[in-house]
Amino acid sequence: MSNRTSTAQVHTVESLPFGKKIVYALGQLGWSLASYGAANFLNYFYLPPQEGGTALFPKMIHQGYVVGFLTVIGLILAFGRIWDAITDPLIAVFSDKNKSNIGRRRFFMAVSVLPFALFSILVFVAPFGTGTQANITANGIWLFVTVTLFYFFMTMYVTPFFAWMSELGHNSNERLELSTMISITWALGAMIGAQAPALQGMLQAQGMSPLQAFQTAQGVFALVSFILMILPIIIIDENRYTESVPCDDGFFTSIGNVIKDRNFFRFTLSDFAYWISLYFINNGLMYYITVLLGLPKEAYSSLFLIMFFISFAFYIPVNFIARIVGRKRLLMIAFGLFGLLFIFCALFGYLPVPPMIQALIAALIAAIPLAIFGILPNAMISDMAEAYAIETGMYKAGVFFGFRTFMSKMGQSIGAALLPSIVKIGADYLGSDEVVGVTGVRLTTIFALAFCVIGFILLLLYNEKQVQETLAKHSQSK
Repeated sequence: MSNRTSTAQVHTVESLPFGKKIVYALGQLGWSLASYGAANFLNYFYLPPQEGGTALFPKMIHQGYVVGFLTVIGLILAFGRIWDAITDPLIAVFSDKNKSNIGRRRFFMAVSVLPFALFSILVFVAPFGTGTQANITANGIWLFVTVTLFYFFMTMYVTPFFAWMSELGHNSNERLELSTMISITWALGAMIGAQAPALQGMLQAQGMSPLQAFQTAQGVFALVSFILMILPIIIIDENRYTESVPCDDGFFTSIGNVIKDRNFFRFTLSDFAYWISLYFINNGLMYYITVLLGLPKEAYSSLFLIMFFISFAFYIPVNFIARIVGRKRLLMIAFGLFGLLFIFCALFGYLPVPPMIQALIAALIAAIPLAIFGILPNAMISDMAEAYAIETGMYKAGVFFGFRTFMSKMGQSIGAALLPSIVKIGADYLGSDEVVGVTGVRLTTIFALAFCVIGFILLLLYNEKQVQETLAKHSQSK
């Protein structure tokens, strides 16, 4: 049992039992599954590759350029991410200030859980027709509204969820343990979500159209995600296991104070670049497999499973290695491995190696840095938030995670705007419905590599030693 005190109140806080740590991690599994489709398959769904000489899905929205070299799906996804990024610090501040009896984090999670799950399927619904019967303008407006609401309710759940981790973990090792656990369940959610094409193929074999099959798969995932996300809200008593000390600072004061923490700001700049490069890979993977390697769409699901299990094997080792060599150094190694991955993917189709072997090598290279980036950033942000609380007496974990996610989602919004436009480069519009070009798909790997290098350079400015010294001094003074 640990005791925390603040100038606002004295409050005895119980350590979170291991069983409830698992329940908390299941919430991560839920929101990872709910968000996977919208985060990774909207380009695939609305700007589909070909299968058997025709587009996999019928036309639902305008697929050509509309503003310069930008597309409708690119603009909608970019706005959704920017909107998501803007609401992150807003929800974070409101969460920090909230005085609800059920807990300042649980309140927001409880309000958002149902609409979050619901909109995770509605973004894949085109109510105004498909193919030649489609009202592409009305469908485009519908997509804009549903994507915007999806990201709003996702923020309402995810930002307080992450801030909760900083408060449920009462020391650096507990926070690293929780971060490892939610990294595992995040990966499980991503692994399950990545099976959508495989489930789609199975349902197609039963007579469903590709469109119906994919929508059914996403509907099943939405239901499962809702059940998992609601578990920590019901089971974990926030007032019992955290010192919930509301912060009365206004929005601009809270944000300004956190940004002045130079160490934190430098780290988020590196994270910003990382998320741009990761967006290109996450959303380009389906294209790399089908366009560059010529493999069937179902190979995506198989490869993701392989990558997950290899990555999973490194989760516990990453936890221990980080304590020995330092978290910053391990992140730098991960950046290097990602750079190698992007170079290798750029060569897809040119190497004298069977396509499936190339894909398997890429999955192996990606597995280790995915494990590292899945665990360490959340633990590092938690440590920075705790160090800030020690130095200032203000508990602003919500703002720390809110601003971090703001920066990461701004990075993803840049990727969302650029990727659909880039993959169209080289597409043949004469006499076919092809909307994805080989040249464009290959270019996305070069963009990913460039931002990966930028992220590595920015990470060099982060002073890990300063944060750990603050935490160590506080621990010794207890």
